[in-house]
Amino acid sequence: MNTFPTKDLFTVIFNRKSVRQFADNTVFRTEAEILLKAAMAAPTARNIQPWLFYVITNRKILDQLAEELPYAKMLSQAPLAIVVAGDTKKGNPNEEQVLNWALDCSAATQNLLLAAEALNLGAVWTGVYPYKARMATVSNALKLPQHIIPLNIIPIGYPLMDDRPKDKWDAEKVKWVE
Repeated sequence: MNTFPTKDLFTVIFNRKSVRQFADNTVFRTEAEILLKAAMAAPTARNIQPWLFYVITNRKILDQLAEELPYAKMLSQAPLAIVVAGDTKKGNPNEEQVLNWALDCSAATQNLLLAAEALNLGAVWTGVYPYKARMATVSNALKLPQHIIPLNIIPIGYPLMDDRPKDKWDAEKVKWVE
Protein backbone atom coordinates (compact mmCIF):
# COMPACT_ATOMS: atom_id res chain seq x y z
CA MET A 1 0.00 0.00 0.00
CA ASN A 2 1.32 3.44 -0.90
CA THR A 3 1.70 6.03 1.81
CA PHE A 4 0.34 9.42 0.93
CA PRO A 5 0.47 12.67 2.83
CA THR A 6 -2.48 12.96 5.17
CA LYS A 7 -4.57 16.07 5.57
CA ASP A 8 -8.09 16.39 6.80
CA LEU A 9 -10.49 16.02 3.85
CA PHE A 10 -12.38 19.21 4.63
CA THR A 11 -9.14 21.17 5.00
CA VAL A 12 -8.16 20.06 1.51
CA ILE A 13 -11.59 20.81 0.02
CA PHE A 14 -11.93 24.25 1.60
CA ASN A 15 -8.31 25.23 0.87
CA ARG A 16 -8.32 24.22 -2.80
CA LYS A 17 -7.71 27.20 -5.02
CA SER A 18 -6.72 28.03 -8.57
CA VAL A 19 -2.98 28.67 -8.75
CA ARG A 20 -1.70 30.51 -11.80
CA GLN A 21 1.88 31.39 -10.83
CA PHE A 22 4.49 28.74 -10.22
CA ALA A 23 7.93 28.58 -8.60
CA ASP A 24 10.83 27.15 -10.56
CA ASN A 25 10.64 23.76 -8.84
CA THR A 26 10.33 20.34 -10.42
CA VAL A 27 7.17 18.31 -9.97
CA PHE A 28 8.44 14.77 -9.67
CA ARG A 29 7.02 11.80 -11.54
CA THR A 30 6.02 10.17 -8.24
CA GLU A 31 3.95 13.27 -7.37
CA ALA A 32 2.30 13.23 -10.79
CA GLU A 33 1.48 9.55 -10.36
CA ILE A 34 -0.27 10.28 -7.05
CA LEU A 35 -2.37 12.93 -8.83
CA LEU A 36 -3.23 10.44 -11.56
CA LYS A 37 -4.14 7.70 -9.08
CA ALA A 38 -6.46 10.14 -7.32
CA ALA A 39 -8.00 11.14 -10.65
CA MET A 40 -8.64 7.52 -11.60
CA ALA A 41 -10.35 6.88 -8.25
CA ALA A 42 -13.23 9.13 -9.39
CA PRO A 43 -16.73 7.79 -9.97
CA THR A 44 -17.59 6.90 -13.53
CA ALA A 45 -20.91 6.01 -15.18
CA ARG A 46 -21.19 2.24 -15.58
CA ASN A 47 -17.47 2.04 -14.69
CA ILE A 48 -16.59 2.96 -18.29
CA GLN A 49 -13.52 4.99 -17.20
CA PRO A 50 -13.38 6.94 -20.48
CA TRP A 51 -10.51 9.12 -19.32
CA LEU A 52 -7.01 9.44 -20.68
CA PHE A 53 -4.36 11.62 -19.09
CA TYR A 54 -1.59 13.25 -21.09
CA VAL A 55 1.25 14.37 -18.81
CA ILE A 56 3.24 17.12 -20.50
CA THR A 57 6.72 18.03 -19.31
CA ASN A 58 8.06 18.99 -22.74
CA ARG A 59 8.91 22.70 -22.42
CA LYS A 60 8.38 23.36 -26.12
CA ILE A 61 4.83 21.96 -26.01
CA LEU A 62 3.99 23.76 -22.76
CA ASP A 63 5.18 27.06 -24.23
CA GLN A 64 3.31 26.46 -27.49
CA LEU A 65 0.07 25.77 -25.62
CA ALA A 66 0.64 28.82 -23.39
CA GLU A 67 0.94 30.96 -26.49
CA GLU A 68 -2.06 29.50 -28.32
CA LEU A 69 -4.61 28.97 -25.53
CA PRO A 70 -6.25 32.21 -24.35
CA TYR A 71 -6.68 31.26 -20.67
CA ALA A 72 -3.65 29.03 -20.16
CA LYS A 73 -0.79 31.54 -20.30
CA MET A 74 0.52 30.18 -16.99
CA LEU A 75 1.66 27.05 -18.84
CA SER A 76 4.80 29.03 -19.69
CA GLN A 77 5.73 28.86 -15.96
CA ALA A 78 4.37 25.42 -15.10
CA PRO A 79 6.87 22.56 -14.97
CA LEU A 80 4.13 20.09 -15.81
CA ALA A 81 0.59 19.99 -17.14
CA ILE A 82 -1.99 17.25 -17.40
CA VAL A 83 -4.55 17.14 -20.17
CA VAL A 84 -7.66 15.25 -19.11
CA ALA A 85 -9.29 13.80 -22.20
CA GLY A 86 -12.20 11.52 -22.96
CA ASP A 87 -12.21 8.49 -25.22
CA THR A 88 -15.57 8.68 -27.00
CA LYS A 89 -15.22 5.07 -28.18
CA LYS A 90 -15.24 3.68 -24.65
CA GLY A 91 -18.32 1.83 -23.53
CA ASN A 92 -21.42 1.58 -25.64
CA PRO A 93 -21.81 5.00 -27.24
CA ASN A 94 -25.49 5.86 -27.37
CA GLU A 95 -27.50 9.06 -27.02
CA GLU A 96 -27.17 9.09 -23.23
CA GLN A 97 -23.52 8.00 -23.17
CA VAL A 98 -22.35 10.61 -25.70
CA LEU A 99 -21.62 13.21 -23.02
CA ASN A 100 -20.89 10.92 -20.07
CA TRP A 101 -17.18 11.08 -20.89
CA ALA A 102 -17.22 14.80 -20.00
CA LEU A 103 -18.98 14.15 -16.70
CA ASP A 104 -16.64 11.31 -15.78
CA CYS A 105 -13.54 13.31 -16.77
CA SER A 106 -14.82 16.27 -14.74
CA ALA A 107 -15.06 14.07 -11.65
CA ALA A 108 -11.53 12.81 -12.31
CA THR A 109 -10.34 16.40 -12.71
CA GLN A 110 -11.80 17.41 -9.35
CA ASN A 111 -10.05 14.50 -7.65
CA LEU A 112 -6.80 15.51 -9.32
CA LEU A 113 -7.17 19.13 -8.17
CA LEU A 114 -7.89 18.05 -4.59
CA ALA A 115 -4.89 15.72 -4.63
CA ALA A 116 -2.71 18.61 -5.82
CA GLU A 117 -3.89 20.67 -2.85
CA ALA A 118 -3.15 17.78 -0.49
CA LEU A 119 0.41 17.60 -1.89
CA ASN A 120 0.88 21.37 -1.52
CA LEU A 121 1.03 21.72 -5.27
CA GLY A 122 -0.70 24.47 -7.18
CA ALA A 123 -3.03 23.72 -10.07
CA VAL A 124 -5.76 25.34 -12.13
CA TRP A 125 -8.45 23.92 -14.40
CA THR A 126 -8.21 25.66 -17.77
CA GLY A 127 -11.11 24.84 -20.04
CA VAL A 128 -10.64 23.30 -23.46
CA TYR A 129 -13.96 21.53 -24.19
CA PRO A 130 -16.40 22.58 -25.73
CA TYR A 131 -14.43 25.34 -27.48
CA LYS A 132 -13.58 24.11 -30.99
CA ALA A 133 -10.45 26.26 -31.42
CA ARG A 134 -9.05 25.24 -28.01
CA MET A 135 -9.84 21.58 -28.63
CA ALA A 136 -8.07 21.78 -32.01
CA THR A 137 -5.03 23.48 -30.44
CA VAL A 138 -4.59 20.75 -27.81
CA SER A 139 -5.44 17.93 -30.20
CA ASN A 140 -2.90 19.16 -32.75
CA ALA A 141 -0.16 19.72 -30.18
CA LEU A 142 -0.59 16.21 -28.77
CA LYS A 143 -1.53 14.56 -32.09
CA LEU A 144 -4.73 13.14 -30.60
CA PRO A 145 -6.91 10.86 -32.68
CA GLN A 146 -10.36 12.23 -33.51
CA HIS A 147 -12.19 10.11 -30.92
CA ILE A 148 -10.08 11.51 -28.06
CA ILE A 149 -11.50 14.86 -26.89
CA PRO A 150 -9.51 17.09 -24.52
CA LEU A 151 -11.69 18.36 -21.67
CA ASN A 152 -9.12 20.60 -20.00
CA ILE A 153 -5.47 21.23 -19.38
CA ILE A 154 -4.25 21.56 -15.81
CA PRO A 155 -0.98 23.44 -15.24
CA ILE A 156 0.70 22.07 -12.11
CA GLY A 157 3.62 23.27 -10.03
CA TYR A 158 4.64 24.63 -6.68
CA PRO A 159 2.84 27.92 -5.98
CA LEU A 160 4.95 31.03 -6.37
CA MET A 161 2.73 33.08 -4.06
CA ASP A 162 0.56 32.38 -1.04
CA ASP A 163 -2.72 32.06 -2.93
CA ARG A 164 -5.87 32.00 -0.82
CA PRO A 165 -9.05 30.05 -1.49
CA LYS A 166 -12.32 31.86 -2.15
CA ASP A 167 -15.24 31.33 0.18
CA LYS A 168 -17.93 30.32 -2.29
CA TRP A 169 -20.64 29.45 0.24
CA ASP A 170 -23.91 31.13 -0.71
CA ALA A 171 -26.99 30.13 1.27
CA GLU A 172 -29.18 31.72 -1.44
CA LYS A 173 -28.14 28.93 -3.81
CA VAL A 174 -29.53 26.25 -1.52
CA LYS A 175 -33.21 25.30 -1.79
CA TRP A 176 -34.47 22.97 0.93
CA VAL A 177 -37.24 20.68 -0.26
CA GLU A 178 -38.94 19.33 2.85
